[in-house]
Amino acid sequence: MTQPPEPTTTTAAPGSRPSGPSAPAPAHPPLAEPRPLAERRVWPRAFHDRLTSPLPGLKALARFAREGAVRPAPGGLADVPRLPYAPGPLPRADSRTVAVTWAGHASWVLRIGGLTVLTDPVWSRRILGTPARLTPVGVAWEDLPRVDAVVISHNHYDHLDAPTLRRLPRDTPLFVPAGLALWFHRRRFTRVTELDWWEAAELDGVRFDFVPAHHWSKRTLTDTCRSLWGGWVLTAPDGRRVHFAGDTGYGHWFTRIGRRYPGIDLTLLPIGAYDPRWWLADVHCDPEEAVRAAQDLGARHMAPMHWGTFVLSAEPVLEPLTRVRAAWERTGLPRENLWDLPVGGSRVLE
Repeated sequence: MTQPPEPTTTTAAPGSRPSGPSAPAPAHPPLAEPRPLAERRVWPRAFHDRLTSPLPGLKALARFAREGAVRPAPGGLADVPRLPYAPGPLPRADSRTVAVTWAGHASWVLRIGGLTVLTDPVWSRRILGTPARLTPVGVAWEDLPRVDAVVISHNHYDHLDAPTLRRLPRDTPLFVPAGLALWFHRRRFTRVTELDWWEAAELDGVRFDFVPAHHWSKRTLTDTCRSLWGGWVLTAPDGRRVHFAGDTGYGHWFTRIGRRYPGIDLTLLPIGAYDPRWWLADVHCDPEEAVRAAQDLGARHMAPMHWGTFVLSAEPVLEPLTRVRAAWERTGLPRENLWDLPVGGSRVLE
């Protein structure tokens, strides 16, 4: 199977100007027509051909066994009490509001176009293979408004959490990568829309586009890359856009996403779980790469995530925050456009 081609069918992006005979050709590829919600589809057996880099081989695994560190040194954990945690009430929201609240890790409460959307919701205290959370969840489950939709980036345990998803009504609209719907159908979810890269669906006027990422998928010993991975671009009826990167390394996809979806107002980008670099560079951005990715996307604002919640790698727990702030300052971009929120913090897009 080859990677999906650039779409040839077009639909006007919400908020875009209509074109006419004298209008110049668009500077970005056209968007795909939205697909039907919850349609049943047939996919390839695996998506190994979508990998940006090969998965680690025997030599890399042997090196990791010899010298790889998956936990910070004791000094790197000393700052756990200083991790930013400031839960507050969710912002008031109506159909014109675009607001985000960081629940921790890659979990956001996104208010857009009158919808409440959860990204990679993980409300559990523990996930498989890691110690308990360093910071509590930033939003109590009982404080959530009705969840109108959920987007999932891929099937790793720190992004696809079965105990959290069991709390949702089984008719909650779910937007998931290609090949992942069966996992939800087995758990009796009835409104599951799975998409390939560059495909889209629409719910109550909000457009959900699935976009590439530099990552992979695996949940059991036998399902490596059996489902796809990626990020999401959500577009409100008024044209405002939020990009949720999911889990990703740095690479060429960010520039392509920025061309396809011009005018991204906010990108939610991972900045943690990057050390040792020789082991994780292909699949996890470091803070400097995340800032570069925000620039490649052409995003007006960046909100860091995927740090300060679970111990997944060897960098000191506060290092991602200090490095992303320094990297942002070096760009000369307005400081207020870096939304370095505490867990539980919120911002509203003006």
